[in-house]
Parts: sequence; C-alpha cells; structure tokens
Amino acid sequence: MAEAPEDGLNEAPHFHGHRDRLRARFREAGSLALADYELLELVLFRAVPRRDVKPLAKALVDRFGSFAEVVAAPPGLLAEVPGVKDAIITELKVVEAAAQRLAKGQVKRRPILSSWSAVIDYCRTAMAYADREQVRVLFLDKRNQLIADEVLQTGTVDHAPVYPREVVKRALEVSASAVILCHNHPSGDPTPSRADIDMTRRIIDVAKPLGIEVHDHIIVGKDGHASLKGLRLI
Repeated sequence: MAEAPEDGLNEAPHFHGHRDRLRARFREAGSLALADYELLELVLFRAVPRRDVKPLAKALVDRFGSFAEVVAAPPGLLAEVPGVKDAIITELKVVEAAAQRLAKGQVKRRPILSSWSAVIDYCRTAMAYADREQVRVLFLDKRNQLIADEVLQTGTVDHAPVYPREVVKRALEVSASAVILCHNHPSGDPTPSRADIDMTRRIIDVAKPLGIEVHDHIIVGKDGHASLKGLRLI
C-alpha cells in the first residue's frame, strides 16, 4: 500500500488562488477596485509565474510612490530593488510604452486645440515621472494636427538647455505652422521658473517673424501641470 503524501505536497501554491481572485476582481470591477500594488501584481504575474509577487509589488510601490512612478522608473533604479530582474523590468517598460502609445493616439486623432485635455494627458504620461528634464516639442500643421512629436533636449534633474533657433529650425524642417512646447520638472512641482518663462518668450520672438506660432508651453510633474498661456505668462 502506497504511503499517503506529506501534508500539502500535492497542493498548488497558495498564491495561485490569490492570482485567480485578483484577476477576477479586475475583470468584474475594473482597475479602480484595486490598490496600486494589486494592479502592479497583475503586471508582475507575467514575468514571475511561480512566485508570490505581492511582497515585491508592495516593495516597489513603497520605493517609488505609486503604480505610475514604478512603471516610469528608470531601469537602473528598478534593478536596485531586491528581486527585480530583467524580465520584470521589461514588463514594466512594456506597460509604460503602451500607456504612451495610447495617449499619443488620442492626440493624433483630431486637431490638438480641440482636444486639449488629451494633450495634457499625453505630456504627463510621456514625461511627468522622468528623472531628468526633457524638452518635448509637438509640431503642428495649418489645421493644428500633429506632424511630429520629438524630444529635442534631455538634461539634468533640474535643467535642460533649450536653443530657440534649434526649435524653429526643426519646425521649418517638418513644415510646421505652430508648436507646443512641453517639459517636465522631476521635482514634481510644475510651477514655471523665471528661466522657463524667459526661454519661452525667446522662442516666440524667433518663431513669430517666420510665421510659426507658439500655442503654449506646458510644464508637467508628478503634482500636476501648468500652462504658461493659461497663467497669462506668454
């Protein structure tokens, strides 16, 4: 007669049931029903099929602050968290790229000035959680539809050099009639600095004689966004 198996030897790991329950809650109630670490668990399931990932998901949120900040964190910083391997970093970067692609799709569907909230969402998705300042320019045609979207400069944690003639030169190269400037503040506070305002006005001065309009300069950060035009600073 065969011996009975040791207790729990043939049982599935306890986290399998947890994964099924979490997936079911997501399907039935949507992402708003899940905490940030739980949504992160769903992403980690693909990269770590045979381990309980709840402790790791919580550790990532504790380290970076939120689901969005985890997904946008630089690979080097992610790798510093114990248990984070290349497969996990790849999954997180795929989610980040998908979010940016979706947000950009909303911007490209119709004239930008009639979908301003989509522009803000896109700029925040693309840049708000970056660890260095980036200067992004949206180049628009005569119908205010997006021609090109380019990061022209990447700088340090608190400065990215911008050269007005380079912005205008690129606008002429892509036959743009207008531009929207956007950059991020890694500190999280989107309040415009005096340098931000002065730089924007210099770009306007160079662009205007060439028939290129600067619609706005949007600054984004983890704490929100600011529009220089909305604040009547340009």
